Amino acid sequence: MILKPQDVVILLKLVAIGKADWSFSTLSAALFMSPSEVHAGIHRAIAAKLATKGIGRVSPAIRSLEEFLIHGLRYVFIPDRGEITRGMPTLHAGPPLSKMLIPSNDAPPVWSDPEGNVRGQSFSPLYKSVPKAAKQDHQLYELLVLADAIRGGRLREHEIAINEISKRLKDYNDHKP
Repeated sequence: MILKPQDVVILLKLVAIGKADWSFSTLSAALFMSPSEVHAGIHRAIAAKLATKGIGRVSPAIRSLEEFLIHGLRYVFIPDRGEITRGMPTLHAGPPLSKMLIPSNDAPPVWSDPEGNVRGQSFSPLYKSVPKAAKQDHQLYELLVLADAIRGGRLREHEIAINEISKRLKDYNDHKP
C-alpha cells in the first residue's frame, strides 16, 4: 500500500480539528474529497502507522506524523513549480510564515486558484482541493503552508516550518478531549 499526498491532507485536517468528533462525510465535505477517498486515505495512514485506530476513533499518530513530515515529506511529495498564475499564497507568502519572514521581491508561491487574490509562481499543492479546503479552515491552511515550506521551502523557511509544525503537533498531543 502506497501513501498518497491526499493522505497527508487528511491527517493535517485531523490535527486542525483537534480532538473534536468527525465522520467520513464531514471530512469529505471539508476537504472537497469523496467519502471513499477519505476512507481509503485513513486506511493508508493507519497502514503507514501515521494514524491509530482506537475505540470508535481514528487519530493521527503525532510522533510518527511529525517524523514523516519533517524527514520524509520533501522526498516523497516533491512539488512542481510553474508559471505565473492567480492563486492562494503558500510557503513564505502564506500564514503563518508571512508574519515571520521579510517578503522578497520574487513572485510569491501560490496554489493555482481562479478565485485567488494573489499573482505568483504556481506551486503544486498536496492535493487539487487544497485551496478550497484551506479557504474554509484557517488552521488547516496554516498547517498546509508549513507542510509546503518543508516540502519545497528555502533553508530558513524549512527550519521555521519544522519548528512551527512541531509546536502545533505538540499542542494537539497536549490537548485533552
